[in-house]
Amino acid sequence: MRYPITPDGRYFLVRGRLWRMSDPSLDPERRDELVKELMSARSAKGRAIRAGDREAREAARQRVDAAKHALGERGPVWWDEGAPDYNRKMARNTPYADWAEAQSPPGVGS
Repeated sequence: MRYPITPDGRYFLVRGRLWRMSDPSLDPERRDELVKELMSARSAKGRAIRAGDREAREAARQRVDAAKHALGERGPVWWDEGAPDYNRKMARNTPYADWAEAQSPPGVGS
């Protein structure tokens, strides 16, 4: 499933919440490497959780966080005109509220 992307390309919308997109200026090969690392780290985290291994879970969580920072999905924003970051915010509480409402199927509120 493809999630709606804000008109400025900064966020995608999932169940009414905004999630920051990856930095579009990343070299495609580098982006692919980082996405592979992110998926590997997420998988390792899941295995650690299922095994009840707190140390491995924390190490994997740190790998996930590092990959998301490198992708530009966390940490300092990748745009430079000073606009605030609404990552992880409910769209209805942001300037994207009207846009987000228009993404909902008829009869479904956000």
